[in-house]
Amino acid sequence: MTGPHWLSVAGAAEAFAARTLSPVELLDHLLARIATLDPKLHAFIRLDAEAAREAAIAAGRERAAGRGRGPLHGIPIGVKDIIDVAGLPTTCHSRILLDNVAHQDAAVIARLRQAGAIILGKTATHEFAIGGPSFDLPFPPARNPWNPEHHPGGSSSGSGAGVAGGLFPAALGSDTGGSVRNPASCCGIVGLKPTYGLVSRRGVFPLSYTLDHVGPLTRTVADAALLLDALAGHDPADPGSVPSPAAHFGTELERGVRDLRIGFVRHFHETDQPAHPEMTAALEEAAFVLQAEGAEVRTITLPSLTEFAGVNRVILTSEAWSIHAPWLRARPGDYGQLSRRRLMPGAFIPAGDYVGAQRRRGQMIAAVEDAFRDVDVLLCASSMDPASRLDQPEETARTYPRQARTPFNVTGHPALAMMSGLSREGLPLSLQFVGRYFHEATVLRAARAFERATDWHTRRPPIGAAAGSAA
Repeated sequence: MTGPHWLSVAGAAEAFAARTLSPVELLDHLLARIATLDPKLHAFIRLDAEAAREAAIAAGRERAAGRGRGPLHGIPIGVKDIIDVAGLPTTCHSRILLDNVAHQDAAVIARLRQAGAIILGKTATHEFAIGGPSFDLPFPPARNPWNPEHHPGGSSSGSGAGVAGGLFPAALGSDTGGSVRNPASCCGIVGLKPTYGLVSRRGVFPLSYTLDHVGPLTRTVADAALLLDALAGHDPADPGSVPSPAAHFGTELERGVRDLRIGFVRHFHETDQPAHPEMTAALEEAAFVLQAEGAEVRTITLPSLTEFAGVNRVILTSEAWSIHAPWLRARPGDYGQLSRRRLMPGAFIPAGDYVGAQRRRGQMIAAVEDAFRDVDVLLCASSMDPASRLDQPEETARTYPRQARTPFNVTGHPALAMMSGLSREGLPLSLQFVGRYFHEATVLRAARAFERATDWHTRRPPIGAAAGSAA
């Protein structure tokens, strides 16, 4: 369990600084592990090993010469294949874009390179970040390291599977209805959706212009803060990007929760979408842990999950149709069945319904903002169930929408999902912390307090542990 593949970003940076490990040694170890595990996990669509090794050699030389660029310098990163990396195809896991080679880096990739990170390759996604785990696409679906017969969440599925399986220490994903936080929940890692507009989406294939976010997937809360330090910043070329105060997002990590007021949104998992009993028990235990750490936990009420889901669905499918209509008319057979089924309803949503959804969205934002007058952070469910099996599409279709992530795409508040337990079947359970706009530091602080008070972040998937002992 102590192999280099389980090092956190911060841990690898410390090892580089101490010269007990080099960027090349870490990369070569990970490439060997990928060769062993990825045929079982299918985390990668395209591994860019040669370019990654060149970057690792350069990072090692710069560090040795005292020209280190910070904690991400020499760290391999997986990238969801809807994000442009210059010279590599951005396929969106679809036949539609198999030959779509990016001519320049997305803004987030440029920021990572500036921080010295190494782009390891493109990771599996649901088709155009909307379909689902599918077998009728040009690449196989990613699988869950805790049990490869189960899905790893999506749509940033390969990013989640790769971080959880020890193939790379961190990854990028996108989140329109929960697609960073879903794989984090299913794979037992940390997934952070920042405040809308904090991280640029330029060079990321859109799903829904007013709901899309980009965020990191990591194994620790501290690593999420390190990634966000590199990613955040105003980009005038992204119409959704907003100027925000410069911040070091990890400055409050070790403050604990003694003076925090936490609003527990119980009705999400108790009445709106009654959760699996093990998920409910894990959420109650988390509230108890936070109280024991000194937080004040009080029950609060927000609009129902049914309302949030309806507003999200109308906005997402309307905006997605505006993007995909030409291809759906000309090449419908080149889409997978699931994504085609989810995109087509956008053709039949009247403009009045879209406007009505946006108006209701404003009211929902006001309701969440009102809640934050009395509390500092929200605690709620992420998924309502552990991940289902890949060979049970009906069960996947039933459980996939049973979640409480969508509300915070509708409102744009920062939200973090993380592991909160293991089911009897050995699959991750999860929770979610939500904060005020641009208060990612407080969200990370609450998450770190829970992480420090429990040992879930130290657990490793069986498939990863087996490969690790042999490494």
